[in-house]
Amino acid sequence: MSLLSDLINLNLCEYTNKVIAEYIWVGGSGMDIRSKARTLPVPVNDPAKLPKWNYDGSSTDQAPGDDSEVILYPQAIFKDPFRRGNNILVICDVYTPSGEPLPTNKRYDAAKIFSHPEVAKEEPWYGIEQEYTLLQKDVNWPLGWPLGGFPGPQGPYYCGIGADKAYGRDIVDAHYKACIYAGINISGINGEVMPGQWEFQVGPSVGISAGDEVWAARYILERITEIAGAIVSFDPKPIPGDWNGAGAHTNYSTKSMRDDGGYEIIKKAIEKLGLRHKEHIAAYGKGNERRLTGKHETADINTFSWGVANRGSSIRVGRDTEKNGKGYFEDRRPASNMDPYVVTSMIAETTILWKP
Repeated sequence: MSLLSDLINLNLCEYTNKVIAEYIWVGGSGMDIRSKARTLPVPVNDPAKLPKWNYDGSSTDQAPGDDSEVILYPQAIFKDPFRRGNNILVICDVYTPSGEPLPTNKRYDAAKIFSHPEVAKEEPWYGIEQEYTLLQKDVNWPLGWPLGGFPGPQGPYYCGIGADKAYGRDIVDAHYKACIYAGINISGINGEVMPGQWEFQVGPSVGISAGDEVWAARYILERITEIAGAIVSFDPKPIPGDWNGAGAHTNYSTKSMRDDGGYEIIKKAIEKLGLRHKEHIAAYGKGNERRLTGKHETADINTFSWGVANRGSSIRVGRDTEKNGKGYFEDRRPASNMDPYVVTSMIAETTILWKP
């Protein structure tokens, strides 16, 4: 095993200019992350200088077998925390050979919204709180829970410490450091209300980069759980009953909201979000109706509400924002399995471009 470990950790920079680029994309389900690697002759730090590539879309439910070629367009580069050195992770989106974006390519439409002059002028910032649940392999039951049984009721687990409260911290910390190494703007982690559930935060990130960074962070998390022999679930309600679900609360601000007088802009933006509540809910993740019940720090899925410091509302405004008269707000509706390209661009479209 020591030889295998030595080879895995081999530093190629000492022997060659060649690097390994891991191309990453989202598969046909909208949540299955796929990747494959290729060798580049020299290090590259600009995605525009990376070659396009292709794959078998019939094996990812993105193309028919008789016309299966799908093209990968490199869009963002991160350092590879697994191979290290000059090796890279490459976030890609997907197109037909004729250059048409696939229906599963949510980045394409998001990039169009973020490149709109009115949106670009507002410099939208995002902070995404990605919750997830660690599961025991083969049994699909939360990490640390007795097989076929339940731990004690919720209460001591949120930000808890100790072997009887925090399950999977080694995975969480490994992911945290790997994301920092990769260049992802990860801003923190914490244990969540349900045991075995954790959260990492990405941001503040501007525009399309928020989606790129969340997908890269998800990829790294999946790889680390693969190594650890665990499973990560982004299901919004992995355990029925009196247990918290998993969301992806999305914090948002524009330049106008961050400037003096921004609180009035925030209130107008929240009003517009309320008018398009159904459209947003439809795009905020599958199975979200199991999570947004009005219990466990959620608002009812059919009712739009907002409040200051109210974690039972659809939109929460922080005390500091109210006090300072400017700042940001938190959309608490997105599920943990939401597509960050869809959610971030939709919030920008509704609050900046949409005219009621």
